[in-house]
Parts: sequence; C-alpha cells; structure tokens
Amino acid sequence: MTETDPKDPARRKALGQALAISVLSVTGSAMAGSAEASGKRKSKATVLPDVVIVGAGSAGAVMASRLSEKSGRTVLLLEAGHAYAPGHYPDLVAKSDILAANGNPEFEWGFKTEPGYVGHPISAYRGKVLGGSSAVNGAVALRARPEDFKRWALPGWSYEEVLPAFKRLETRKGGDDALHGRGGPLPVTQLSRQQITPMQRAFVDATIASGYKLITDFDGPDANGVGPYPMNIVDGVRVNTGMAYLTDQVLARKNLTVRSDTLVDKVVFEAGRATGVQLANGEIVRGKEIILSAGTYGSAAILLRSGVGPLEQSRRLGIPVVADLPVGQNLVDHPFYYNAYAAKPDAIGAQSPVIGAKLWTHSAGAAPGELDLHITATHLFPHELSPTKVGFVLAVALTRPTSRGRIWIESADAAAPPRIDLNFLATPEDRARLLEGAKLARRIGQTDPLSSLVHSELAPGASASDDEAILRSILSTVDTYHHPVASAPMGQAGDAFSVVDVTGRVHGVPGLRVVDASILPDAPSVATNVTTIAAAEHIAHQYA
Repeated sequence: MTETDPKDPARRKALGQALAISVLSVTGSAMAGSAEASGKRKSKATVLPDVVIVGAGSAGAVMASRLSEKSGRTVLLLEAGHAYAPGHYPDLVAKSDILAANGNPEFEWGFKTEPGYVGHPISAYRGKVLGGSSAVNGAVALRARPEDFKRWALPGWSYEEVLPAFKRLETRKGGDDALHGRGGPLPVTQLSRQQITPMQRAFVDATIASGYKLITDFDGPDANGVGPYPMNIVDGVRVNTGMAYLTDQVLARKNLTVRSDTLVDKVVFEAGRATGVQLANGEIVRGKEIILSAGTYGSAAILLRSGVGPLEQSRRLGIPVVADLPVGQNLVDHPFYYNAYAAKPDAIGAQSPVIGAKLWTHSAGAAPGELDLHITATHLFPHELSPTKVGFVLAVALTRPTSRGRIWIESADAAAPPRIDLNFLATPEDRARLLEGAKLARRIGQTDPLSSLVHSELAPGASASDDEAILRSILSTVDTYHHPVASAPMGQAGDAFSVVDVTGRVHGVPGLRVVDASILPDAPSVATNVTTIAAAEHIAHQYA
C-alpha cells in the first residue's frame, strides 16, 4: 500500500471506502457555464396535455420524443434538473471520462443507501439533468441477453419481440444487420483494440491467456469472453438521451413542451384516476395521462408519496391510500467489488478511456446459458492510495444476484430522499459467486502481460491468501454497479411484486403509467441503460 502495513485491516477498509467513491476522483474539466448559460432548453406554454411525463432520463426522454412524433398528441415533459441543448452540456456532465458528475449535487441526487447486510452505506449515484442517469453513467451500450427475457417470462417481452426496439434506438457501424440498427438516435461505437488503453489491452490479452476467447460483439449469440466495449460516446462526449432524443428539431415541435428545474411531489387523483401531478412548490399540473419516468428510485418515491404503495406505509405516514401495491419491495442491483492494483508508472501508459474492456462470463452457480459475472478493466482509481501514485482496478460485478432489497419513504416531503436498502450479498449464493469473480480477477491480474504492469495488489492485498480474507475485503468495500431495477416491476395483477402491466400501466389506477428501469422485473445480466431505452421504445411503439 504505502508506508503503512499492507496487512492492516483498517488500511484495507480505508482503501475500500476510497474505491467506493473512486468515480469522484477522476480528474476532469470544470463546468462550462451554469444552468442559465446559453443552450439551456426553453419551455413553451401549453394547455391540458394529452401526456405528462415526469423525468427526462433514459426512458422519459425517449417517451417524450416518440410520443410527440404524432402531431395531434400534446406532450409535457417535466425534469427536476437543468436542461441543455445537445452541444451545450457542461463538461462535468458531457465528458465521458467523468462519471456521476464527480458527485456535484447540481447534477446528481446524492442518494445514500442503508448499511444493510454489508454494514456500510453506499453512494447511489443518479443523474439530475436532462438525460438523467444516462448523462452521468459509464456510457456502456450493451443489451440484456435473450436469457434475461426468458427469465422474465412476460407476454410481449421476449428477446425477439424487443429486438426491433433495440435496433430502432441505435445507429451502429459494423456488426450483423439482423442484430443492429443503422438509423436510430443513439450512436453506438464498438471500441477497437487501438482505441482502448495499454492496460486494457493487456487485460484482454491476459484474459485470453487464461482460457477465454475474444468477443467482437457482446450483443451477438455468444458473449462468453473478453473484448472492448461498445460505447455511446462520440469524440469524448457521452451521448445521453437528452442529446440523442431531444434534439433541437424535436424540441421545435409545437406539441412538445419541456419544463426543467421542476420537482414533482406526487400524482393527483380524481375519483381514483390520475389527472395530474403536484409539484414541490404546490402547483398542480394537469394531464390526460401521467407517465412516471423518474427512475428506479424517483418513480417509486413519487408513487409512495401519492398513496400508491404498501398499505401500511401509506397509513403510517398519513397518506390517503389510492392502491395497495408492493412498490419498492423487490429492489435489485448489481454488487460491485474493486480488485485494485498499484501500477508501475513507467508501464501504465495512457489512461483514457477510463472504461474500455471487460470479461463477461459465468460462475459455477450460474443457471444454464446465463452470464452472471463481469470483470471490467478501469482506470477509475484514487491514485493517491497507490504507493506508486498510479493504479488501476479490475472491477468485479455479480449481474444475476439473488439478494433483494427495498425502497421506502419515512416522510411525505418531496425534498426528503427515499430510504434505500440494496441488501447486497445477503444470500450465500451471491457471496460465493462474487468471491469466485474476485478470485478470477486476481488470476488475470497475475497473468502476463497484465502482470507486467503491476507493482503490487492493493485490494484485497497480497496478505489475502484464503477465501475468508477475500470475502472480508469484499464485504467491507462492496459498491454498486449503479443498475437498480424492479421497484415497480411488470407482471400480472396480484403477483407478489407486480406493480404495472406489460405496457407500464399501474394496476388498478387508470391514467397512470411507469416507464423506466423500475418496471424491469429482475436485473438484466448487463448494464441497464440500453435495455431501459429499449423498454421505452417498446412501450412507445405500442402506444395508442
């Protein structure tokens, strides 16, 4: 580590805590202007809209763009954060090597989880800007696997049925025409070997030397292997859904209005039907249909403040009960562990892109056909923790966890953050599979040519010579992959956790839909952004 004893558990914990906020340590340019700067989106006056969409993120921006394609349908899009024209986002949001806007509260909600099973809180980064979390994420453009859709077993949601939505959302060069779109709003580029960093190339080669094959298209039939990522990045700019779907041409539509810096408190009902939303300032905004697209945490919190949620919770807070539904009771996210290394300064080379390559494979406990482990080679590392002042991370994610968390509220105040318990690693199966992933990452880190870049292992550290020591390191430093889903999942009415039907309509509550990552019934085995965009495309395409 440093001059401190590397066996010191307190020092290991400090490293883990720092790694857990390592996305805040990436060096980047300062913001280029404020929300009032040139390029901020302007709102237009509107009369009672046909659709009010709450949240302009990975799903909401898509819904607003697609639904307003019908000129006779009026759409009002409400966004809690700032809005910018595509070429005017501040660097803190636009630059692809900066994640979570470096935690700046102007663009990030600042949620923290409960300590939960692992015994420590975790920062749950969520974007607060036009584009939502697609504006602050890693810009990885990967789809859920056919096995994910089979597991969901939802009518109308097989991989084959959702494939047109995946193709409709993207413009991608190369690959199979049967799989990829050529004219969609989101530009997707498959990184080449030359476009990733020397460390990431060494990771790919070391993984191949460890017995895995090179994958040229992770969206193809066989994704079990290693290779560079496909990314929605153009010239170092993360292309979020605000840029891709809410272009100047789309915003010029007379039937679409965007209101930014507008925090929604709750849904308004008349005779059991959703007829509008109440803003945090008390203003009522009416609409013929309300669509919540505020994200897995935001949409759940709005539902709960509106009296749509577990009966006991609504009554305890004095909220009139609209529908007794299991909102927030099936939360799922991907646990994430940092296998960290001090690097040799004269060998590490360039460190951009910070994310560039991964191994996608399965653990011994995976279901047949499922890929439940990611190992990502990343430069997201707090370099001051390295004795050489430079390092890198092999970030291990369990993408098919069995542990389930929950989200709830303790206050009806719109300004109060929701309570979040990810409940990571609560099941023995999850602990065993993430441990297996960490051990695999260590083997790759000890394999040439990657090992030639390593000065020393920092986490779990050379002293972690058995499973128990590695697991202690995992439990004390586990982070989130920032892929929460299933706080308002799709399913049949009356199912144990179902909140909405297969088109996002809230069970028993006319006039109200939810369309965002919260409706995915279980975690896909991959980063969620593209699948969330596809879900919005799929529902919008069926919209009457």
